[in-house]
Amino acid sequence: MLPVCRFPYQKYKERKMLKQVAKAGIHEIDKMDGHQFEMYLKALFKELGYKSDVTKGTRDFGADLIMKNDKKKVVIQAKRYGYNNKVSIGAVQEIYSAMPYYKADQAIVITNSYYTTAAEELAKACKVRLLDRKTLIHFINKVNPSVEAKTVRQTVEPEQRKCPTCEGTLAQRISNAGNTFMGCSNFPRCQHTENVAK
Repeated sequence: MLPVCRFPYQKYKERKMLKQVAKAGIHEIDKMDGHQFEMYLKALFKELGYKSDVTKGTRDFGADLIMKNDKKKVVIQAKRYGYNNKVSIGAVQEIYSAMPYYKADQAIVITNSYYTTAAEELAKACKVRLLDRKTLIHFINKVNPSVEAKTVRQTVEPEQRKCPTCEGTLAQRISNAGNTFMGCSNFPRCQHTENVAK
C-alpha cells in the first residue's frame, strides 16, 4: 500500500515545485546578464524597505549592491551564472572583504546557480549568507515582488561590453535552441561569443 500512496504525493510535490519555479520567474533570471540581475535584486530588496545602490563597475570593492534600511547596511554580490556552473570560494572572499570597506553589518552572495563545497564552508565560517537557486526561488516567492523578472529582462538594457577579438560591441542574442548568449556585432566577420553570466 505504501508505494501506491507515495506516488500521488510525489506528483503533488512536483507540481507544487513547478508552480513555485514559474511564479519566481527563475527561467527569466537565467536569461539575464549580470547587470540585469543586479537591477532585479535592487527592485526585489526595495520591496523589503531597503534603499540600495548599484556599485560602479570594476571599483566595486567586491560588492554589487549596497543596501540600507533603518536598522542595518547589507552588501551583496550577485552571480548570474549558467545554473550548471557553481559559484566558487572567490565570491565569498570578495564579499567578506567588502564588509569593512562599506561598514556593512551583513554580507550576502546571491546566485541563480549553486555553490562549491569550499564556498559553503567558508561562508559558514565567515557568517556570509548564501542564496542559491533553490533558496532564491523561495525568497522571491516569499517577497512576492510587484516587478516580475521578465519585465526587468525586457526593459533593462544588458551591460555594454567590448568584443575582445575585434573591439566590436557584444550584444545579447538568443540561439536557435533558445539559449541566451553574447555575440559580436560584427558577425559574421567576427564570430566571438560569450556566456551571458557575469
